[in-house]
Amino acid sequence: MDSLVIGFGGLGVMLLLIAIRVPIAYSMIVVGLGGIALLSGPGIVMSQLKDLAYAQFSIYDLSVVPMFVLMGNFATRIGLSRDLFAAANAWLGQLRGGVAMAAIAACAGFGAVCGSSLATASTMGQVALPELRRLKYSPALATGTVAAGGTLGILIPPSVVLVVYAIIVEANIVTMFAAALIPGLLAVLLFMITIAIYVTVWPESGPAGAKISGAERRRLTIAVLPVLGVFSLVIGGIYVGAFNPTPAAAVGAFLVALYGLARGQMTVNVFIEALLDTAKTTGMIYLILLGAELLKIFLARGGVPQAAADAMLSSGLPPYVILGLLLIALIILGCLMDSLSMILLAIPFFWPVLIGLDFGMDEESLKIWFGVIALIVVELGLITPPVGLNVFIINAIARDVPMSETFKGVMPFFCSEIVRIVLLVSFPGIILFLPRLLS
Repeated sequence: MDSLVIGFGGLGVMLLLIAIRVPIAYSMIVVGLGGIALLSGPGIVMSQLKDLAYAQFSIYDLSVVPMFVLMGNFATRIGLSRDLFAAANAWLGQLRGGVAMAAIAACAGFGAVCGSSLATASTMGQVALPELRRLKYSPALATGTVAAGGTLGILIPPSVVLVVYAIIVEANIVTMFAAALIPGLLAVLLFMITIAIYVTVWPESGPAGAKISGAERRRLTIAVLPVLGVFSLVIGGIYVGAFNPTPAAAVGAFLVALYGLARGQMTVNVFIEALLDTAKTTGMIYLILLGAELLKIFLARGGVPQAAADAMLSSGLPPYVILGLLLIALIILGCLMDSLSMILLAIPFFWPVLIGLDFGMDEESLKIWFGVIALIVVELGLITPPVGLNVFIINAIARDVPMSETFKGVMPFFCSEIVRIVLLVSFPGIILFLPRLLS
């Protein structure tokens, strides 16, 4: 009981540190080391420090992270986001609400190259918001669209968070990428339907853009074909078994850099900036991973995950009710921390609960199904009031738009995401179809 009290107390201290703005990695490391020292003595702490970092970071699958981050940094700096938005706008912009739909399509395309929701929201906000504002879109719809569209970066493959989840639960990365594709495309479809309904109810909020000639449309489409080619080669190569994820990410980064060089936008300074930013981002991710591992060791020694699992399993609640409670907890956590930190903190608690429940599928299928649903709920946390991170990013770009307007604009997309979650929970085959087909 003393160990359990220390475990839950440490968890409370960590949440308090996060609340007072201590970086999540440092909060996890401090609580993890302090808790291990209290439960097992300082000698165990020194032993953990001696070899834990090497054991954690020498996992081969983790080498995919810096490669995908580098590919995203190259894509951000050579203007791929503008090409994607221009091409999508050429096809959709003449419709009522079409420029907002084009922003969603461009977010999906950029997210497929970038793999980060926050980077997608930030980059596409700078590209799409000026055009939306120029066409007199309502501030709520304009900012809400880009904030919601940014969430697509976390799920549409390749996704750094998806890679980390796969490593935590020992799932196959390729299988997770396959499972995420259809739900990601479903999000794009539902977001566009949401915009269509929005501008039908409030026509003045999303006027149609100017018509574009067929020749101009063809030119803009051709300009974006290299981007689609890189995505097809990287993800298609992974799916058909031509590449493992790490070589595929390296090939993708190389091709994006080569494309930027051919366009004259990959200068020496841009290349160095991308490398430095990749090193900073990767270092931050790895530090969070180390903190999460130390925290996991501390909580496991305190018996916290098992106690939480036993409490849930002995509650007598139906499996889908327990699943609903776990997803609600993820949404709440999404208001407090970034997606990667949330997955690293929550999954060690949630997974022991889930494997003790009967959802009518084997453990491998459960890993895949829950992983995709968890990432979608993590997406939802990025636009959930009062602290959705994507909303803050867009608010920093559109400073003249009150944050309340942006939250008002994301609410229809929030409802759309709830519909998607209900569909995927009710029909697991939507997620499992591609993995089963590839196997």
